[in-house]
Amino acid sequence: MELQSAIYEHWRHAFKLDPEREISDERLDAVCMSGTDAVIVGGTTGVTFDNTVDLMSRIRRYEVPCALEVSSEEAAVPGFDHYFVPLVLNTDRAEWMAGRQIGALRKFGAFIPWEITSAEGYLILNGEAEAAKLTGARASLDAETVTAHIYLADKLMRLPIVYMEYSGIFGDMALVKRASRLVSGARVFYGGGIDNADKARQAAEAAHTVIVGNAIYDDLEAALSTVAAVVEVPFGR
Repeated sequence: MELQSAIYEHWRHAFKLDPEREISDERLDAVCMSGTDAVIVGGTTGVTFDNTVDLMSRIRRYEVPCALEVSSEEAAVPGFDHYFVPLVLNTDRAEWMAGRQIGALRKFGAFIPWEITSAEGYLILNGEAEAAKLTGARASLDAETVTAHIYLADKLMRLPIVYMEYSGIFGDMALVKRASRLVSGARVFYGGGIDNADKARQAAEAAHTVIVGNAIYDDLEAALSTVAAVVEVPFGR
């Protein structure tokens, strides 16, 4: 099977919407018409088939590309432009690296649209984040250990995406930039604490793709300002 060129290869900015969180039609319209490269649907807890289908159907009224981060079997909804499957790299709990994924593949492997499905190597770097607590992520890593994880994801596992997730706080941009310079095949996604245009610019200088999530619900105008801020910054390793 010949794989298509990945839809996310040229994304610089994406908004991330959580199916469990309420969003008005007016707010969703502003997000989808903002000029962002994509909308990613995904969340840590409370994601169900029903709330995922509902959010997807609302986003589908717009032309913006829409991807699903598959965090549970229940939320595996057909009809998205792309699917991301997270593998948590910095946890000792094997279920978050291969356990849950193997269970899902036993049931649904023959039905997965592989040509539009990509693995994400997650590095969860905020120990207070809900995702870190759920997965048992070892978030307090020094630069050398982060580098080792980048080598693992990019060089050894050949994962197409390394997602550096600080969820709730603004991360170490020097570390993110280092990761972006180290990878040869993977694309570095960054998410966490981007609540204004200045932080968006800093993240855009460090990562290939900048993900904005919580700001959509907390301060919509600030979230929308991140689109132009990211677009202005040419990425260079």
